[in-house]
Amino acid sequence: MADFFQNGTITTLQDVGNRKLEDIEEELEKFSSRHNMVLLLPALYSEFETPAMQKILDELKGVKYLYKIILGLDRATEEEFEKVKKIMSVLDVRVDVLWNDGPNVQKLYGKFEEQGFRSVDIKGKGRNVWTMLGYALSDNSAYAFALHDCDIVNYSRDIPARLFYPIVHPALDFEFNKGYYSRVTNKLHGRVTRLFYSPLIKALKSTYGTSDYLEYMDSFRYALSGEFAFIRTLARGIRISPTWGLEVSTLSEVYDNTSVRRICQTEIMESYEHKHQALTGDNPSQALEGGVAKMSIDIAQTIFRVMSQRGVTFSKESLTTLRSSFFYESRKAIARYDAVAKFNALEFDRKKEIDAVETFDKSLKEACSLFLEDPLGVPSLSAWVSLRSVLPEVSEQFISTVEEDNK
Repeated sequence: MADFFQNGTITTLQDVGNRKLEDIEEELEKFSSRHNMVLLLPALYSEFETPAMQKILDELKGVKYLYKIILGLDRATEEEFEKVKKIMSVLDVRVDVLWNDGPNVQKLYGKFEEQGFRSVDIKGKGRNVWTMLGYALSDNSAYAFALHDCDIVNYSRDIPARLFYPIVHPALDFEFNKGYYSRVTNKLHGRVTRLFYSPLIKALKSTYGTSDYLEYMDSFRYALSGEFAFIRTLARGIRISPTWGLEVSTLSEVYDNTSVRRICQTEIMESYEHKHQALTGDNPSQALEGGVAKMSIDIAQTIFRVMSQRGVTFSKESLTTLRSSFFYESRKAIARYDAVAKFNALEFDRKKEIDAVETFDKSLKEACSLFLEDPLGVPSLSAWVSLRSVLPEVSEQFISTVEEDNK
């Protein structure tokens, strides 16, 4: 049984009662008469060739409370797009497929760029999420949006149910819900969270002093999870990062746009298993196409940028101190997780943990250098409320584009 301890600045909703999923879904069906719920699925075409996607589709067949599903499809040819539409048609709920590589959506991107909106040309999950959100907001009757990845090997329909529940329950007042879970099989996973993100937050506190923002970022049990949900009024005003710093950037945007009293995190499943990113250690600056080294570079730069916008001064000297503090905190983290592994009789390769931390140290060094060279970095994709102020007709264009593609 999970604990019910509340620490940090946000509310934590643990699964302590072993409540049946069917009971939660029954309530959600009642809530759906007042609040339309939309599930957003960012996917690569290649994920439709995996058992994980088939598992997700099988589970979603049993969901009755959803208003619609929006699937953002990346890296797909026209033939593959048509195939995905057929695959998604097995679901009972309405499914709109956004073909991001298709000519119609590409024309929309072109219009956005003509009006000066930047980063639209950066492909990846961030742009996919941003595009789905823009299309979802075009429907005035859509109230709540939940998002999860499409590579979850042990997927359960608990995930969308537990993401939606806190933000649509009429007796609760949450606007944003972050999903969390453990990452354990026969060993501990989640290296970026365990050995980079958490030690970095602690090192930032030691170096620059604690702050409400850092306390908030330290309150999440799995800050880098790809699962979250929010309501319409919040969604329209947040910017989306096109980089690997998407999850951290989103948490920062939520912090700026609502009160911490209206933010929660929910245990959405006991243990989560998905594909694991490669650890690129020799030269993280060249890991441009993936790997947790590149991810950690983007995460660090994102946090530096947010803190700088709040008045924190970063210098070469203070960043050197930060790296020293990170070294200390990351080694303490290895010792702690070694103890966790021994207590639970899990595999624990201390050398691999040390190798990972050394890679993360290189990533942090690279992130510090890049930030000093260019503190502004890659701009986030604009909030949709800003884009609509320039292109008020974008909703109608989005709707007609997707309708034409989904004929």
